[in-house]
Amino acid sequence: MDLKTVKTFQMIVKYGSFHRAAEEMNYVQSTVTMQIQKLESELGVTLLERGKKIRLTEAGRLFYEQSLPIVKQMEQLQTNMSDLLLGESGNIRLGVTEPTASYRLPCILKKFMAQYPNIRISLEFGNTPGLTARLLQGELDLALGSAPELGSEIYFEPLFQEEFVLLMPEDHPLASLPVIVPENLRDARLLITSEACPYRRKLEMVLQEAGNIPIDTMEIGSMIALKFYVESGLGIALVPKIMVEPVPAGTTIRALSGSLISMNFGILSKPLEYPTHQAGSKLYQYLKQELLA
Repeated sequence: MDLKTVKTFQMIVKYGSFHRAAEEMNYVQSTVTMQIQKLESELGVTLLERGKKIRLTEAGRLFYEQSLPIVKQMEQLQTNMSDLLLGESGNIRLGVTEPTASYRLPCILKKFMAQYPNIRISLEFGNTPGLTARLLQGELDLALGSAPELGSEIYFEPLFQEEFVLLMPEDHPLASLPVIVPENLRDARLLITSEACPYRRKLEMVLQEAGNIPIDTMEIGSMIALKFYVESGLGIALVPKIMVEPVPAGTTIRALSGSLISMNFGILSKPLEYPTHQAGSKLYQYLKQELLA
């Protein structure tokens, strides 16, 4: 049963005329007649009573009523398939690390989804190692994070350098210094993220470079929570600069001298899926445009 034939039948019922239906469908009238004859033959019933005025048979009425939603759904399906091919619709599973997840991405996605309302995005938060593993397992389409481990199978396109500063209470002894050197951290309690966090590993590299300085640490599982614990006077923390703009009340920031006090941040994807499907490709390019700006 051909969809066009069913639509022709519906046009005949709508206008009560084979001739008018032929005009609407851009067919010659003989084509319309042949279509209806074939449809009735396939169904084994008479759908229309021909005469001065065309009337629906009981079978024709049933077929008409039940075919209306089917044709509407098929037309919508065709539109959806076309949108999918053009990248105007689709589902994207995006992984993202902090602080970009909370401080950069909301505004970017708001603009993207206003431009592409039929593209659905689901967000997964995590650290770069975890997101990398999920990309390799096919559980994510794209991710935003720091550079993966050397030798990783993941494709990484760097977009910007994440800058870090030391956040501390205003009355902290180190607040009197214009610039902090790693040696100054020896007597301070340092609030750190979990062991799997690349930001923590970056801090450990800085301390190792300065001669493995022993420090008092307190592990805080959330990157975003660090500043609240600093506000409470529990210690100081090396945090991405974007998290403390503006600086929270009762705290201050200082630069930490030495190399490696920044981190590459960019887009991660599986090499075989780069570029990704059409909708994902649109998001990929949009993220590049916004995060490079």
